[in-house]
Formats: sequence, structure tokens, C-alpha cells
Amino acid sequence: MEGISERTFLRGVALQALYEYDLSGHKVADILTHRFESVEVPNDDEKKFVIDLVTGVINHKAEIDEMIKKYAVDWPIEQVPTIDVNIIRIAAYEFAISKETPDRVAINESVELAKRFGSDTAPKFVNGVLGSIADNLTESPSQK
Repeated sequence: MEGISERTFLRGVALQALYEYDLSGHKVADILTHRFESVEVPNDDEKKFVIDLVTGVINHKAEIDEMIKKYAVDWPIEQVPTIDVNIIRIAAYEFAISKETPDRVAINESVELAKRFGSDTAPKFVNGVLGSIADNLTESPSQK
């Protein structure tokens, strides 16, 4: 975890769980149990944060994916690497659905995840899509 914040680390745990969920079809509870056995998530508050992110993204996946489709028009979601889509899903869930995290914080965290887990172009792509989503959420009706 050297060089990253605790929250970035926890978002990375959630990202790994979502990636496994998308690729394997394993049960969420099994994935989370395995993740918590594989990496040290020392306390219940931190585990709750990861669980809330994972279940929130899964429960709102269709809604979040519609946002991604709307703002990544040149990239059909099926062609975006699974890891990049899940990075975007986590941030979109945090600032657009749960509204627990300010958009700029969620976007910055996602860019950090994209640097660690994504391709060379992932940070710019993630930042662009999330920035568009955030800008749309903050526009007044007369600006749309």
C-alpha cells in the first residue's frame, strides 16, 4: 500500500472484487470473503466501505452504465476494458448515485486507480468520462 492513501487502497480492493465479479460470475459474498482473506482490511469500517462500494455498483450497474454510454460515445462500453469500466463505475456510484464523495475527489481517486491498474491511456479516458458525467450533474436545467 506504499504511496497511496487508505481510501485509494480500499477502492482498489473494491475494484478487484468488481473485476472478478464481471469476469467470473462468482457470488459477491464469496468474492468479498476471498478479497478480505487475501488482503489486509483491518477493521469493520473499512470492510463496510468496500462492501458498500461493491454492492452499490452492482445494484446500480444499469444506471451507471447508461451514464458511461452517454459520455463515452466513441467507445461502446463492450469495447472498454473491464478494469476501466469498473474504475468509472466506482466513481460514478460515489458521486452521482450515493453522493457520499465529492465529484473531484472521486475522479482524482479513479485516475489514481487507472494509473495503477489500467492501460497507459486509461487515466485520461477515465478522467474524461467522469468529468463529463460530473459536469452534466452540476449543470442547471437552463445550461443543458
